[in-house]
Amino acid sequence: MKNWWHYSLHGSLSLLAFFCGALISSGCHFDCRTGNTLMPDENYVKFEKWMTPILEQMLLEQNTQGVRWTPSKVIHRLGKEINNPESVYYWAYKNNIPVFSPALTDGAIGDMLYLFSAKNPGLIVDIIEDISKLNNLAVAANSTGMITLGGGVAKHHTCNANAWRDGADYAVYVNTAQEFDGCDSGARPDEAVSWGKIRVDAKPVKVSLILIFNITH
Repeated sequence: MKNWWHYSLHGSLSLLAFFCGALISSGCHFDCRTGNTLMPDENYVKFEKWMTPILEQMLLEQNTQGVRWTPSKVIHRLGKEINNPESVYYWAYKNNIPVFSPALTDGAIGDMLYLFSAKNPGLIVDIIEDISKLNNLAVAANSTGMITLGGGVAKHHTCNANAWRDGADYAVYVNTAQEFDGCDSGARPDEAVSWGKIRVDAKPVKVSLILIFNITH
C-alpha cells in the first residue's frame, strides 16, 4: 500500500486520503473528511491546481521583489485570488483586514506548501513577523475584546497577545472543550485572568453549546 505523497510527488494523482493507494488503484471512489465535512477527493486535485500558480507567483515575487511572506500575507493573497464575495477572506482582502493563522501549515494549505516546495524549493513564510504584528496590535489598542470560536492555537495566540497589554477588556469563549485534558482549548476565562490575558475587572463569558453559530444561522 502506497502513501498519498507517493502519488503527489511522483505520479499523476494529487493529494488524497492518507494510506488509500491500494483502494484507489482498484477503482474505489472516496469522499474525504475535513473536520466534520465530507468532500469529493477530486477537490484536493482542484485545490492543488488552484494553489500551484499562486505559490509560483509568490516565489517569483520573493526572489525578484524581496517580498517577505507571512501567514497573514499568504491569506491576504488567497483572499484576492478567491475573488468571491461569499468568502470572508475576500472581504478581509478588500478591506485590508489582516487574518492571522499561527498554524497555517496544519492542513491542506500546509500540504500544498510541502508539495510545492518539494518541486520548487525556496519559498519562505515568516511566522515571526506575524506574531510581532499581532502582539503589537493588541498593545497599541485602546481596548480589546476576544470572541473565540473553538480552541487550539488560534485561541491561545489571541489570548497571549492580550497578555502583553495586561489583558483583554472582555471575552466570549464558544467551544465544547473541557478542562480535564489540560490544554488551553478547554481553559476557562478565569485561567486567562490568572495569566493576565483577560483583565481582572473584565466580564468574560464561556458558552458551552454545540454548533451555536449553526443553530443561530
